Amino acid sequence: MLRGTAILGTLGTNIWILTNPEGIIGFLNGAFYPGFTSLAAGAETLLRFLANGKSLALLTLLFGVGLEIQRQSAARRGRRWPGRYLWRATLLLVDGFLHYLLVVEFDVLMGYAVTSVVVAYLVATSARASRGWLVAAGALHVLLVGLATAALALLPAGQGGNPPPVTLYTEGGYLDQIRFRWEYLPLMRAEAVFILPMAVFLFLLGARLYRAGVFGADERGRMLRRRMLAVGLGVGLPLNVATTVSGLAALVLVDRYLIPPLVAIGLIGLVGWLVDRRGQRDGQPGQGWLARRLALVGRMALSCYMLQNLLGVVLCYGWGFGLAARFGANRTLWTVVLFAGICAALMAFSTLWLRRFSQGPVEIVWRWAYERPFRRSAESDRVAAAPR
Repeated sequence: MLRGTAILGTLGTNIWILTNPEGIIGFLNGAFYPGFTSLAAGAETLLRFLANGKSLALLTLLFGVGLEIQRQSAARRGRRWPGRYLWRATLLLVDGFLHYLLVVEFDVLMGYAVTSVVVAYLVATSARASRGWLVAAGALHVLLVGLATAALALLPAGQGGNPPPVTLYTEGGYLDQIRFRWEYLPLMRAEAVFILPMAVFLFLLGARLYRAGVFGADERGRMLRRRMLAVGLGVGLPLNVATTVSGLAALVLVDRYLIPPLVAIGLIGLVGWLVDRRGQRDGQPGQGWLARRLALVGRMALSCYMLQNLLGVVLCYGWGFGLAARFGANRTLWTVVLFAGICAALMAFSTLWLRRFSQGPVEIVWRWAYERPFRRSAESDRVAAAPR
């Protein structure tokens, strides 16, 4: 459920990039919220606030949880760690690069692949050392965001005039966009480098939360989730609201990268509390209609993440249906409609697909690619060990 929530939440952020006629360039030129100067601007501000940074932080935390599950699985099977996990990270890097080059500039998978290699070694250290790395990564992240925010605050406003309009996403062809992503790869990957300390921190935090029993069905798990709900939404959410209503463009990094991880912790507690509450009422935790659909999307997280971006670019960009150029003054309304439509499509697709298969289509290919080298090695070992 949490993974499905995070996947649809990332769409809640990315949909505003996809429906911007100037694509990610236009989105970054107006990176902070449009404010509350009109009904449409206020609606966009509210909707972007709900997803901005929180989904990224939640998804990053859950990647850390998944890494810890993999480590514990390897330990139970007596396998060397990180061992095979490095091959998994390599596949994720390849997937992320192809997704970046062929689909969208704002892919997160490449950054997660690099982070997972670093954290795979850190989680294998002692509890004290792992805690030290977590604190160090968090402190470095706060320092980087603080320095960048100070630099933004000191920049003179209104310099450089109005940039020329960007027509790449409305008039450019598919190959033009691929060439653009290849030519500007270092620039487009700058975010992944900037948030690497945050990603390491959240990966390690996710692993520690899993070890602590946060996702357990016992009383300890419920108690921890209630605490996370109180801290994350009781402290993090008001702070995030304050940065949003302030209207200060210099706080754009604080609003996206510094406070949202705290809110994401609260979201884990909130979803857990809702599941626990339903379970206490009818003995079937997480069995509501929406909960089931979120869980199905979460089971196909990689497939749904790639599919939502693919649907978005086909519908919005000029080489596809070109909707971004047609929205005009009604962009806010149609962005919401498009978001709801893609979410419904993902839920329907995951429901129908998982009735026949146990994994999503990308996950099936992923599993084959992951197991293939080790299956060949196992077969060679069996042949060598066979009596002659």
